[in-house]
Parts: sequence; C-alpha cells; structure tokens
Amino acid sequence: MHKLVVMGVSGCGKSTLGAGVALALGRRLIEGDDFHLPESQAKMRQGIPLQDSDRELWLDRVGQLIAEQQGPAVATCSALKRRYRERLRAHVPGLLFVFADITESDAARRVSARADHLFPASLVASQFEALESPVGEPGVLRVDTALAPQAQVDAVVSWLAARAPAPASEVPEGMNPEKR
Repeated sequence: MHKLVVMGVSGCGKSTLGAGVALALGRRLIEGDDFHLPESQAKMRQGIPLQDSDRELWLDRVGQLIAEQQGPAVATCSALKRRYRERLRAHVPGLLFVFADITESDAARRVSARADHLFPASLVASQFEALESPVGEPGVLRVDTALAPQAQVDAVVSWLAARAPAPASEVPEGMNPEKR
C-alpha cells in the first residue's frame, strides 16, 4: 500500500493531480497548504518567501498526517528541497513522490489566474530558485504538466500499480513478496 506526495512549485497542479489520484485510489486528499502555520500563511499573502525555518513544523505535520493514514495515502506538499523530502520520509519510510514538473512561465501564468489563493504570482520565481529537482531520487515519478490532467493521473496510477507487490496467492511458496 503506497503513500505518496504530489510535489512541485506553486501552480504546477499539485492539488488537481493529487485529487485525481486520491479519487482513483478511493482515498481522501491531504492538502498540504491547509496545514501551514498562520504566520507562514500571512507571509505568503504578503509576498514574502518562506524560509526553511518556516517550513519545519509544517513538514512535520504533513508527514505525521500521511503516516497516520491506514493504507494508501495521497498528500500535496511543495517539498521543493531534498532535505524537505527527507524530513517527510523520516515520518513515512518508503514514501513516494510524484513531481509535477512545469516551466516557470506556465507556473506564473497559472498562479496569476487564481483568485483568492494565499500564494501570489510574485513568489513563483522564489519557488524555482529553491527547487531541487527530485529526478533521480528513488521512489520519484516525474509527470509533465503539459499532459492533460487525466493523462497525468493515469500515469501515476499505472506507476503505482507497477510498484505493487503481488497478492499473497500469486507469490511462490517460500518467497517474500517484498524481496521479489
């Protein structure tokens, strides 16, 4: 049973992709932005980029929420830096990440088009400055946000299905399904 985080910069479609995957898996979505501290939300609304220290308690809370889920879990979290992803993995060993990869110009356009969101378009550049691509890390799937939303969901669901261990009835006697 997989637990995963849909990650990327603001405007990449984390919430849309996460909601689609959660629906496909029959799980609720843990929307990471809902758990930012009030002080962090205020900073973002004022166009002030968050610092690592602003994210520590938030990352721990998101990690705890994922860990508490029985069975599969889907969460959204920017998880821009490798140390942020490692902090989440400390709460959930084997945590998987789906990197919603988008260009800076597309992200800025999308964020500018959103009404009443806590994250202003003026902060998009700071997200790209902070981003440490997870491509190449174990347990990461890169999804191109130029794909249609359903194609993105289908890619994630297929990836998860390929990672699923065989049901016990299909595992040869004496073979541990986790060591296949």
